[in-house]
Amino acid sequence: MKPQERQGQGPVPLPQAIATAQGGGYGWLRRTLANRWAVAVRSFAIFAALWWLFYAWNGNPLQLPSPVVVVEAVWELLVGGELAEHALISTVRLMIALCISILLAVPLGFWMGHSPAVNSFVDPLVELLRPISGIAWLPLALFIFGVGNTLPVFIMVYVGFFPILLNTVAGVRQVDRKLLSAASTMGISRGAVLRYVLIPGALPTVMVGVRLAFAASWAAIVAAELIGSPSGLGFAIEWYRQLLMTPKVFAFILVIGVVGYLCDVGLRSLQRFLTPWSEGTGVQ
Repeated sequence: MKPQERQGQGPVPLPQAIATAQGGGYGWLRRTLANRWAVAVRSFAIFAALWWLFYAWNGNPLQLPSPVVVVEAVWELLVGGELAEHALISTVRLMIALCISILLAVPLGFWMGHSPAVNSFVDPLVELLRPISGIAWLPLALFIFGVGNTLPVFIMVYVGFFPILLNTVAGVRQVDRKLLSAASTMGISRGAVLRYVLIPGALPTVMVGVRLAFAASWAAIVAAELIGSPSGLGFAIEWYRQLLMTPKVFAFILVIGVVGYLCDVGLRSLQRFLTPWSEGTGVQ
């Protein structure tokens, strides 16, 4: 019997047959629940439930306020415009620092990946500086740059530089050598090889480095703004901590997580747009 026919009845319309094959009329529900955003909402709901349990167990709202009180604080700060102001300042600083990191790290990474001599010279310096936390530079950076926008940007550039650099080097080295040999045999110029072979081959790994750099820089900006900035999310957290206004402290912490999540979603979408050929290779 064909899937579009039932015994004793005429042919079944194709949409109805598809719905039946997918589990009756509930296939749409399963597809909705399996959607990435639906999965994210479920994860956030579980997190909120665990938060509420810890709040009930702790019993001290000054140490750990309830999710409801924090959401009310978020709404109050949002209506007052303070939340958007600090979030925008921190996000702009992050974007500036990420662009500087990319402009510095990607060309150097291609050079190191393509030239063993350059790599042997630069790599020891990279491995010397990379283990040093960006926060360790705060006292010196505060002395050099003072309080303002420059210090947080410097810390984020330093933190974001190394993931992009190392992933760029790894991406260049992963390019198929046969393609480079074939391009050389055909007499293709170095510029064309860079544009049509090296960059497409290394770009998926470079984008992974950009995502890692974003995560590291976004985490570092809070510490940098706690000390070296009169504005931003980190500054707001320290300000309300001194005032013992814990719900607003948690409100800004929650905003840091939400902004970071949304930016990472945007970077993933950009990665899929720039490297559609990497889909299905495990690069997400």
